[in-house]
Formats: sequence, structure tokens, C-alpha cells
Amino acid sequence: MAASSMARRLVAAACVAAVAFALLATPSSGQLDPYFYDKACPAALPTIKRVVEEAVAAEPRMGASLLRLHFHDCFVNGCDGSILLDDTPFFTGEKSASPNANSVRGFDVIDRIKAAVNAACRGNVVSCADIVAVAARDSVVALGGPSYDVPLGRRDARAASQAAANSSIPAPTSSLDRLASSFAAHGLSLQDLVVLSGGHTLGFSRCTNFRDRLYNETAATLDGALAASLRAVCPRATGSGDDNLAPLDPTPARFDAGGYYASLLRRRGVLHSDQQLFAGGPGGVTDALVRFYAENGEAFRRDFAEAMVRMGSIAPLTGTSGEIRYDCRKVNYS
Repeated sequence: MAASSMARRLVAAACVAAVAFALLATPSSGQLDPYFYDKACPAALPTIKRVVEEAVAAEPRMGASLLRLHFHDCFVNGCDGSILLDDTPFFTGEKSASPNANSVRGFDVIDRIKAAVNAACRGNVVSCADIVAVAARDSVVALGGPSYDVPLGRRDARAASQAAANSSIPAPTSSLDRLASSFAAHGLSLQDLVVLSGGHTLGFSRCTNFRDRLYNETAATLDGALAASLRAVCPRATGSGDDNLAPLDPTPARFDAGGYYASLLRRRGVLHSDQQLFAGGPGGVTDALVRFYAENGEAFRRDFAEAMVRMGSIAPLTGTSGEIRYDCRKVNYS
């Protein structure tokens, strides 16, 4: 508790306004319950865990992809499974939005989970939105991260919005001000921003997401050795090697705090948006948090788990709102 309290004190002075906004804007997670399926389908969560573990064992990168899928779902009109919907004649969905196209993945794994859960539950009991939330947690655990109780009872949206996805998901080129504003708009604090960004201890990024940083930033913000190694992966010309991958952390298949935050201290963040969390100047409130988590791995694990619960409680559909989809890719039709 002492370590976590210390981190909160670091942000208190600079985050009063953001925290006040969060208290007003964050929906009550009391509508959700970690034990929501205990009676309706006690096999639901073990089934999700089994399929996730199989997918991550076959491809460790999939763990980061399922975690990212949850983030990109929640930041667009709440945690409602809308990111899973394919386009229809009636709406253009989120899959083709700029932050998601040729980037967000794991939809086939969600399909496998849904089929397995429907079979285990002998019916359509578990929402796709809940599956995404639980799969993110189980992916983190499968790669060595902390476990936490996922509040459940979300229902699925009947529509999706490409425009909302384009405007709501912060870009990898975002400034710190833009990142902070985006998180505050979803009821999340600066500390949530720093600790949830630590999810980049897992996974890879496409060249197109860090090319501008490589060729337009100076040694003041970008380590020269990192720049040289990444330029070998990511050529200057747009369209050349766009899908080439680079790890976001020295150990991209292991959930650990040290690599990600230590990289920021050395100006070795792959994404511009990540390096924005640590400028190295005096008095920077996010600088202090990056240093804190680089040195306090257990505090990071604990705070990350708590922040994931807060993020997963953004504007859920509950009660009679929305539906429980039979197929996560399309809405139910009577």
C-alpha cells in the first residue's frame, strides 16, 4: 500500500482537475459484478481462460493483441464489444478506422472463445464485450502479469462508429497533452495514463506507427542506437516496410515493468506517445511516475490491475440495454 500511495501523491498536485473530472465522468462499476456468471454459467470463465492460453501459447504476440483489443473497444463509446462488428449496409464500423485498420487483431480468437463459451453454457449467455474484457485479463496473466477480478455483466452494442473510433483512440504520434485529454475524457487520470501505457511491456508496433519519430526527432528525445536499429527495420519512404514490426519492450512476450519504463528513462521508447510520458525535465509529473514504476515493479503490477478495472468499466451497457450477440461479428436479428 505504501508504494501505491506514494505514486498517488506524486500526481496529486497536478491532477486535481483531471481527478475531479474522473469522479464526475466515470460510470459506476457497481452495475457490474465479478460473479455475474457464477450461477448462469460457471464454466464461462474457465472456458475463456483455456482458449486464451491456447492462443497465446501458439503465438505469444496474441496476448498483447487481445489486451489492445480491449483498450480500443472501451475508448470508443464504452466497453460494449462494438469493435468486433463487421461493416453492414447500415453503418461503417470500427475495424476500418485509422487506429484499427491493418492493426487491431485477435478477432478470430474472440470467435473461437465465443463458440466455446456458447457450447459450455449451452446457449447464448456471455456477451462479447465481457469476453473481450476477460480475454485481456487472461492474456496478461498468461504472459506473467497480475490477475484481477473482472467486473462482468456488460452487454453488446448493436452498432459501431468509424468516426468515433477515429476521434477517440489516441494516436501513437500524440503529445502528452493530447493523451491526458483523451484519458480524462474517459474518466481516467494521469496515473491511469502512465500505468496503462505500461501495457506496452507486451507486443510489437508496426513501422508506420514509429516512422515519423525515427526520421523527425532529435537525440534530445530519441536514443541514437535505438534509432539506428529501428531504421534498419523501418525505411524512410512511406509504404516501404509499413507492416514491419519492432518490439515495444526488450521482452515483448513477458509482462514486466522494468523494460518498458527503463526504456523511457533512456529515451528508448519506440512510440512518440510512449516517450512523451518521460521528457527528462525537472518537475514533470509523468516523469516522476515513470521513474517510480521503473523502480517499483510490484506497485506497477498492483496499479495496472486496478487501472484495468477502471478502464473496463467505461460506459458499459447493462440491464436491458444492447443485447448478447450470438455472433460477435454481427448484431442479432429477429
